[in-house]
Amino acid sequence: MNKTFLILKHELAQTLRRKSFILMTIAFPLIGMLAIFGFQFIQGMGEPPKAEIIEIGYIDYTDNFVISTQPEGVELISQPSEEEAFNALIDGEISQYFVIPQDYISTGSVIRYTLERELETPDEVWQAIKNFLISNLLEGQNDPQIVERAQYPLSLASITLDENGDIAPQQGGISAFIVPYIFSILLVMAIFTSSGFLLQGLGEEKENRIMEILLSSVSPRQLITGKVLGLGAAGLLQIIIWLVSARYLAGIASSSIGGILSSLQIPMDFLILGIVYFILGYLLFAVIMAGAGSIGATARESQQFSTLFTFLAVSPFFFISSILENPGSVIAQILTFFPFTAPITVILRLGVADIPLWQIAISISLMILAILGMLWLVARIFRVFLLMYGKTPKIGEVFRYLRQS
Repeated sequence: MNKTFLILKHELAQTLRRKSFILMTIAFPLIGMLAIFGFQFIQGMGEPPKAEIIEIGYIDYTDNFVISTQPEGVELISQPSEEEAFNALIDGEISQYFVIPQDYISTGSVIRYTLERELETPDEVWQAIKNFLISNLLEGQNDPQIVERAQYPLSLASITLDENGDIAPQQGGISAFIVPYIFSILLVMAIFTSSGFLLQGLGEEKENRIMEILLSSVSPRQLITGKVLGLGAAGLLQIIIWLVSARYLAGIASSSIGGILSSLQIPMDFLILGIVYFILGYLLFAVIMAGAGSIGATARESQQFSTLFTFLAVSPFFFISSILENPGSVIAQILTFFPFTAPITVILRLGVADIPLWQIAISISLMILAILGMLWLVARIFRVFLLMYGKTPKIGEVFRYLRQS
């Protein structure tokens, strides 16, 4: 145990001195602060420029649309005919025009013409045309509030309740998803940075024959345990710094920027689960990286073995639309239970919905079992391949050697 602790302390000190580790640790809070202060600086630079007026022509074949509402930023201009409207469009007097046909009341059909190629009608144009039609259809209505309410029929606010009928502390929405989404990316970076250091170190020590000297003083189990725990402690420190700074930055962004960021929140259960899944995810992938580092003849070849597991770890991002739309779907649950995809999936699901406690319990239990199973397998790989030099064995040879060990 004393030798394991010495290796742990050495790996932790070495990692904390790495420039790449220091830069990655301070990059997130630094970029966040710069983004907030940059937004405040730009926001305080004088008056915003005046919005350009959108000039829209219209031709009314029903002779019923005479009231011309003028929404902010839009000017509606009556045109005598389609030919004159087209000429005005070509001359740049109007940017577009629409035609109200004779049978509009029965069909609701309106035809819009423009010279620009668009994916869809801009929101401000669609809203201006809609309000124009509603104002005319409600002609004769004396109460202006009725006209306004017909144009803007609702301002919908959704409130999430808990099982007791009280307002839930976590209200969801896009703002509640921003932090888990960003943190899931940071989680991947932290896990693979720390485990990548382990893989690189083992590969270099094996390539430079330093491994022979190390194994003359410590056992393979002490060596791998010390390295995994030392790099894990560095990664845990990094993720704690990111979480604490994220909570601080969310408070600043909420008070100074407002808007969608005004409801940013980082609940305590998210912080706890984020740390738990980082530890489990790191241990799982670090053990795998250790096995890959002992198999490869060089550090570069060892990294090729880890590519598949890296792909598995980030694969929940390929199903992100399904997770967002239906966080309780079968796909989301499978990805939650599968140890290699669990850390990212759980963090993403927490942003849009509560995860049942039994699913969290099963997910964590399966990850622990996977870690123990990989530890047993990697221990055998260590005994067989750690001091094997020359060419990297093929997959079939790896299984054959393991069966013979």
